[in-house]
Amino acid sequence: MSRYELDARRMLCPMPVIKTQNKVKELSVGDILDVVCTDPGALSDIPAWARINGHEVIETTKKESDIIITVEVKG
Repeated sequence: MSRYELDARRMLCPMPVIKTQNKVKELSVGDILDVVCTDPGALSDIPAWARINGHEVIETTKKESDIIITVEVKG
């Protein structure tokens, strides 16, 4: 298991979801991806994308103006 970070700051939806989808394709089952974004829409869009695609959002945090959505890559 490895941990990766995707910088999607200053991108508006659907770009954070598209960037997340593209990055997850490069990762292995069990890897963790921290998606760092600033678009509040990502708070609902990325978890919805994860559910539809069989991945799991394991944590969502806010740090100043950043939103960090942590996704575990599933099979």
